[in-house]
Amino acid sequence: MITSSSLPMRGIASISRFTSARCLLFRPPPPLQWKPYPPSSSRSLLPRNTPLKPSRSLQTEAAPVVVSEEDSFGKKQVISLTPQLYDYVLSNVREPRILRELREETATMSGSQMQVSPDQAQLLAMLVQILGATRCIEVGVFTGYSSLAVALVLPESGYLVACERDAKCLEIAKNYYERAGVSHKVDVKQALAADTLKSLLDKGEDCSYDFAFLDAEKRKYDEYFEYLFRLVRIGGIIVVDNVLWHGKVANPHETNAKTDSIRKFNQKIFMDKRISTSIVPIGDGMTICRKIAET
Repeated sequence: MITSSSLPMRGIASISRFTSARCLLFRPPPPLQWKPYPPSSSRSLLPRNTPLKPSRSLQTEAAPVVVSEEDSFGKKQVISLTPQLYDYVLSNVREPRILRELREETATMSGSQMQVSPDQAQLLAMLVQILGATRCIEVGVFTGYSSLAVALVLPESGYLVACERDAKCLEIAKNYYERAGVSHKVDVKQALAADTLKSLLDKGEDCSYDFAFLDAEKRKYDEYFEYLFRLVRIGGIIVVDNVLWHGKVANPHETNAKTDSIRKFNQKIFMDKRISTSIVPIGDGMTICRKIAET
């Protein structure tokens, strides 16, 4: 069991490292003119010929490169996204128009920050394509941005179980599934996620799914993960969102229940020999898990 007080603060993830004496600080270059040329079916998130404008940020210093305090990493420089650099990343995301419209509608809603970022959705879709997935599960749909991104790249015979308990959010999601022409691929389950996942197991659907995305109640991650682990086949992938939890997991002074539960979950995943795993610092942090054994 891991506690906030026992978490080591050495490594790359520490927020305090932005102002550490050993951190390499570089000022970002002046704004440039970008001319993205996305495929016709998609569009860049920023208009062509538009200078990048700084995003709102909680950062007080620009520190796009950090260096681990651990000497064994060889002073490796690691990118830390500044507002300007993140705008550049977004300008290179290929976002289908229907996803952009859903993102913009969701942005007007309370709780819009729960929606995955466009670069995260693009990564999820690519993982599904690389895997050749045909059967997927999402736990925590919200208004459907990530599930729509997945459904769009599934084959016509593909199948996605979308678990969400909020009826209002699901109405928005279903509207966009219909508009995108993917409703036939998405099986919406309005219920508690645990109940839905149990019912799938009761139907004998163990090891029958290729891909799962978990982005729901953080204190139930452990329970949801174990259900998804049983449902996903050997070689399948489970992606878990918010594993860096706004940087709080690396701050020993953050001791609230959600933060502590995510720390414990991350430690469990790290120790789990049934999976291979990698934390990707995209969005609020995503862990990609590949199932390699049943036990």
